[in-house]
Amino acid sequence: MSLASWFRWNEPPNRISQRNPTEMVVETLMMELNWQIKQAEKQQRERENEYRKIKTGVDYGWLVSYPKQSYDISPGERLQLEDMCTKIHPSYCGPVILRFRQVIAEYEPEVQEVSRLFRSVLQEAAEKIKEEEEAKKLARQWNTKNKTSLSLTTFKSRSRISPFISDIKTISEDVERGTQPTRRVWSMPEFRNAK
Repeated sequence: MSLASWFRWNEPPNRISQRNPTEMVVETLMMELNWQIKQAEKQQRERENEYRKIKTGVDYGWLVSYPKQSYDISPGERLQLEDMCTKIHPSYCGPVILRFRQVIAEYEPEVQEVSRLFRSVLQEAAEKIKEEEEAKKLARQWNTKNKTSLSLTTFKSRSRISPFISDIKTISEDVERGTQPTRRVWSMPEFRNAK
């Protein structure tokens, strides 16, 4: 028995598994949510310490040891959020994260509110994606209809246009003939009796 078989030196190195882009989006967005929850917890502890310090006048913050993460999302809510994340296209992952960070910075939520804000950002992004898909679909329909109808309208319009034949009398014709136009109010059309 050789040592090479023990250490597996002769085997080719394992490649990194190619993951589905949807799985990567879900993982990235959920990591962002977890990080924002940790940050909200940290800010909440800091606010509580500041309040205690103001109330008592003494800082005992150096004595207190906090758990790494005390708040966690319920499994049902986590599954719902992951399901919502699957509807996000990979190209929207970055903008969703930026929007989520912007909302967190605006509202400075409590720990329990972070997941609700995340849900609202995901819903907003899903609606935007749906609107853009519908707009693209309508544009495609318009382009296909427009190409077929454009050829028919150009053919029809060529046969109907007769710019030199007109039964409508205009003032320019009176001026060209050198006659005096009848006096009328220019804002009102002229009505003549049929002969």
